[in-house]
Amino acid sequence: MTHPDPHPWQPWQGGGALGALTLLEVAERGPLLHLRLARPAKRNSINDALLAELHTAFVHLPRGTRAVVLSGAGEHFCAGLDLSEVSERNVAEGMAHSRAWHACFDAIQYGPVPVVAVLHGAVVGGGLELAASAHVRVAERSTFYALPEGTRGIFVGGGGSVRISRLLGVARMTDLMLTGRVLDAEEGHALALATYLVDEGQGLARATALAEKIASNAPLSNYAITQALPRIAELAPAEGLFMESLISSIAQGDEAAKERVRAFLAGKAAKVARS
Repeated sequence: MTHPDPHPWQPWQGGGALGALTLLEVAERGPLLHLRLARPAKRNSINDALLAELHTAFVHLPRGTRAVVLSGAGEHFCAGLDLSEVSERNVAEGMAHSRAWHACFDAIQYGPVPVVAVLHGAVVGGGLELAASAHVRVAERSTFYALPEGTRGIFVGGGGSVRISRLLGVARMTDLMLTGRVLDAEEGHALALATYLVDEGQGLARATALAEKIASNAPLSNYAITQALPRIAELAPAEGLFMESLISSIAQGDEAAKERVRAFLAGKAAKVARS
């Protein structure tokens, strides 16, 4: 028997920048914020207006937000770039457009809180670039992935050459772009495009549970993980190890971290065990 959620998501009532959004549905649940792409008739493809709203949302997260859940309304997460806005751009306009995507997705990956994405249906092109900017990805079994840019005469412009290539590897990304190959949910999970694979309709519940667990961590620890870890991975080993020592010392010096260590030593915190 399925029991109702005792703490359901509530529509955002706070007004401000989030209250003015029209292409994103916003809800809250304690320290969690839920942002849902709301262009289902366009498979949640990203036009300039939706991109601007995404950027606005992530640079105006409410005080007290500890984690964000990102999803898409309708049958698909995001089918990528809205091509109706591309055909008439010149080179300079195309460069500015790509850099706007970079700024938006940087605000997601390097924003103040962890982001958990819920994937279903199409996660294609710019939609995969968006998903790759999240820190944790939960995919339902309807999910499929593709990078059709090569077959359409264009190139990734939303950070995919950096983020997706680090998930898939350059060779696999090259194959997807050259051939238009489509990966199903199981293949994508095996290749680290998603960190969790769940049955259809279970993505939001799993993502919410994960976001709640993440939100219960010490904020400085979460910040160090999302901000420092990807940067350390890009450094040479010696520089990376020095940066690790620096971040580790800062994190363990935080009072919230000290309280958690004291609780563990006093037997008040659970030990790691197999689930």
